[in-house]
Amino acid sequence: MLEFLQTLSWTAVFQIILIDILLGGDNAVVIALACRNLPPKQRMQGILWGTAGAIGLRVALIAFALTLLSVPYLKIFGAILLVWVGIKLLIPDEDAHGNIKSGTSVWSAVKTILVADFVMSLDNVIAIAGVAQGASPEHQIGLVVFGLVVSVPIIIWGSTLVLKLIDRYPSVVTFGAALLGWIAGGMLVTDIVIVERFGEPSGTMKLAVEVAGALLIVLVGRWLAKRKRAAVASA
Repeated sequence: MLEFLQTLSWTAVFQIILIDILLGGDNAVVIALACRNLPPKQRMQGILWGTAGAIGLRVALIAFALTLLSVPYLKIFGAILLVWVGIKLLIPDEDAHGNIKSGTSVWSAVKTILVADFVMSLDNVIAIAGVAQGASPEHQIGLVVFGLVVSVPIIIWGSTLVLKLIDRYPSVVTFGAALLGWIAGGMLVTDIVIVERFGEPSGTMKLAVEVAGALLIVLVGRWLAKRKRAAVASA
């Protein structure tokens, strides 16, 4: 364990935690909505089992995604998805949770949490897989699990604090969106198809595309957010 912690990429851990907080913050809302009709004594059971199931599901999906990232064009698809998610992150959807039903038993609540988490996890999974692919193969899953274990308690029990922090410092969301663009750029230039056609990208080229991805998301996201605010104001 000590050896693992010593060889861990703390930059990657920080990126995974930030991604989980920004993209996984929805999990706290879903869990709360799914468990709201449970008796008080069962509510904590629903939260704990739902959280444990969500973590297990996320680890399985990310392990699958890490394997699939070696498939041609998949990193390109992942990069496009992350750009879309990053832009959407800067234009929050206030009605995103209107269709989450509350369970009347622990199992029905957990089932609701798992189904919703599976549907909502694709962006999170691709982003974390993009971060973890830079680690050595034997450390990839360990890195993912460590990042999830650290960030999930923050999401579940600290969601109110995180939301207040984001409300007070909007730059946190902007930074997170830019991070997704950075990861998307790195994924794009390392796709098998791109590498076979143009060769392995140099460090400078990879950095330039990563910066371009970050700037693209921030500029387009802010422009669309500004247009949406203007449309709402004139309605």
